[in-house]
Amino acid sequence: QVQLVESGGGLVQPGGSLTLSCAASGSSFSAMGWYRQAPGKQREMVASIPNFGRTNYANSVKGRFTISRDNAKNTVDLQMNSLKPEDTAVYYCYAVNVFQTYWGQGTQVTVSS
Repeated sequence: QVQLVESGGGLVQPGGSLTLSCAASGSSFSAMGWYRQAPGKQREMVASIPNFGRTNYANSVKGRFTISRDNAKNTVDLQMNSLKPEDTAVYYCYAVNVFQTYWGQGTQVTVSS
């Protein structure tokens, strides 16, 4: 049974930093990454990282967010720096295997003074 468990969300002031972590189990995965959904908006891709190859970022987070993964541990992290109020959203981890895409339950990130 595939399971994705996220951690690391919370409340942070503008300009601050947070690191989100996602631990996946039950399979090996090709791509892993993060999406987010702000209130009243569609879910959008934040960052993705394949097993091997280049990472991909939304334009809105380039230069501020860094995605990394540990294939041995099946984890993917999202280091978020210089956070802005518009980064406020529920962040979802995802992982892709040969059968389908799996999603975590989501973790709230709120950027506010």
